[in-house]
Amino acid sequence: MKDIRFIKEGYVTIIAGPCAIESKEQLDTIAKIVKESGLSFLRAGAYKPRTSPYSFQGLEHQGLEILKEIGDKYKLYTTTEVTDAETVEEVSKYVDILQIGTRNMSNFALLKKVGSVANKYGKKVILKRGWASTIKEWLLAVEYITSKGDAEVILCERGIRTFEPYTRFTLDLSAVPVIKKLSKLPIIIDPSHAVGQSDLVIPMSRAAIAVGADGLLVEIHNEPEKALCDGQQALDIKQTAEMLYQVSGIASILGKKIR
Repeated sequence: MKDIRFIKEGYVTIIAGPCAIESKEQLDTIAKIVKESGLSFLRAGAYKPRTSPYSFQGLEHQGLEILKEIGDKYKLYTTTEVTDAETVEEVSKYVDILQIGTRNMSNFALLKKVGSVANKYGKKVILKRGWASTIKEWLLAVEYITSKGDAEVILCERGIRTFEPYTRFTLDLSAVPVIKKLSKLPIIIDPSHAVGQSDLVIPMSRAAIAVGADGLLVEIHNEPEKALCDGQQALDIKQTAEMLYQVSGIASILGKKIR
């Protein structure tokens, strides 16, 4: 069982990787970028809940096997989304952190199952805010997970749906100080899903760290234009380096470093 200290005093944790695992070669290339960037956490989707049933749904179990192999190869901690209660045990055998997506924040059966499995195997849990959920509802969702044990939960703000159509969602950065005020839970920001456009990810990443977020969950891809899922919001290699440079500058003002 790996001992992951997700939140480390004086550091900002950045989780980076593709929206979806497309092939072993693709993930290997991106994981190498993550490692060479000095990061320790790799994100990649095996099971992909999509709005359209005709969109790429992920490599599923094969994707889990690839993720574990590549994570081990580069000595990276891994995280992927769990989409239903039936596959939680399966996913937990392959990754270090279980992620619950925005669509499932109010799937209480899944939350309780994730809490039980995370407690059993010593996994951590990332809980994304529902796109139409209040902060109170979000924090109560945490209670469903922790009611089944003492699994560590990391909150992830990823934008809420508003009347503004220009960005994919509206990133609620005020959630960071509010969560800090109401709980002791760590909170990270997913700027990629919030804005939906790669050129907006870097400025929102800067803002997230400036407002006190404990980390970022960012989508990157070696060839965004060819990505099978959400390529328009993924940072390319050059943008990834620039994001890390700028975020590092903001973090240093606050006396922190990129982990």
